[in-house]
Amino acid sequence: MVLSAPIFIDDVQYYVQNLIMIAALILETVAFVHCLTQRGPAFQALGTLPKGAWAAILGVCILFTYLGRGALGIGLFGMIGIAAALVYLLDVRPGLKDIADGKGFW
Repeated sequence: MVLSAPIFIDDVQYYVQNLIMIAALILETVAFVHCLTQRGPAFQALGTLPKGAWAAILGVCILFTYLGRGALGIGLFGMIGIAAALVYLLDVRPGLKDIADGKGFW
């Protein structure tokens, strides 16, 4: 007796890949918009890449995630884009928030 995957496995895979794609694009877009709304000198005070560099990195990541989708999901460039957006949101964003609040890094 040969067992095979259910007939709807292709549909499930399609919807899961699209869901991951949408989540990745939302994550990257949130990081990009947040970067654009911050002041440039805050990035220098934080000691990270300038605002223009972060905006370029996140913008290119959005583009590559959207254009790099294929039969296997978001692809390598999409994963790199997710990593860049997470670095920005989890490392740079809290530092910018501390600077904007006037509390410093303590």
